[in-house]
Amino acid sequence: MRWFDNHCHLENGEAAATTVAEAARAGVERLVTVGTSLDHSVEAIAIAREHPGVSATAGVHPHDASDGIEGLAALLDDVEVVAVGECGLDYHYDHSPREVQRAVFAAQIGLAHDTGLPLVIHTRQAWDDTFDILAAEGVPERTVFHCFTGGAVEARRGLDIGAVLSFSGIVTFKNADDVRGAAMICPLDRLMVETDSPYLAPSPNRGRQNQPAWVPLVGAGVAAAKGVETEVVAKSSWDLAHRFYDLDALACPAGGRS
Repeated sequence: MRWFDNHCHLENGEAAATTVAEAARAGVERLVTVGTSLDHSVEAIAIAREHPGVSATAGVHPHDASDGIEGLAALLDDVEVVAVGECGLDYHYDHSPREVQRAVFAAQIGLAHDTGLPLVIHTRQAWDDTFDILAAEGVPERTVFHCFTGGAVEARRGLDIGAVLSFSGIVTFKNADDVRGAAMICPLDRLMVETDSPYLAPSPNRGRQNQPAWVPLVGAGVAAAKGVETEVVAKSSWDLAHRFYDLDALACPAGGRS
């Protein structure tokens, strides 16, 4: 099986090389390392440039919204960048004022429209405002709700506007029936898998530092929720991720040589 971890956060330096190599040994051949601030996006681009099979995003997370997005548009021109984000709203922590979060989210939706790049959304305890802003600004043609934490109701709302849902290790948690319900109703051609590493390690590794090598455990959890073979989720999520990020499925895999 070939796996694509469509959302992770790789560390700089030798740690990235080790993580990418371990992922490749586990069959995780493609990764997207995600920017969460201007500086972190620059780091993500550098990591992607260094490692075949790794791509990057550039964006400003709601936690960092108070820092603004000046300079972000220039990063989106880099050949390694495959999406805008992650961006959105986080009303659980409120590290940035909500009105600032909303404005910065709307601005990044605009950048996705301007560039034609996909949009990667983070939303936590802010579903109504997230959907309201998307309705006001227009949903980019390629939009994903990463680390989907809603239930069937939120899943249907996302699917109805044309978005893709990406499931993390949460789908394997014992108390995550809502998330499994969302995975159950999500069509395979609208579903991707991720680790969001180093966070949210899937069972049976919960509580440990997560890594892209464990995305097959996420895929197995999604497969169990949907009542299909794990191989089906591996193939469908691999194909969708390449289409979504406009990547060549035959390109050099992670851990390989260009």
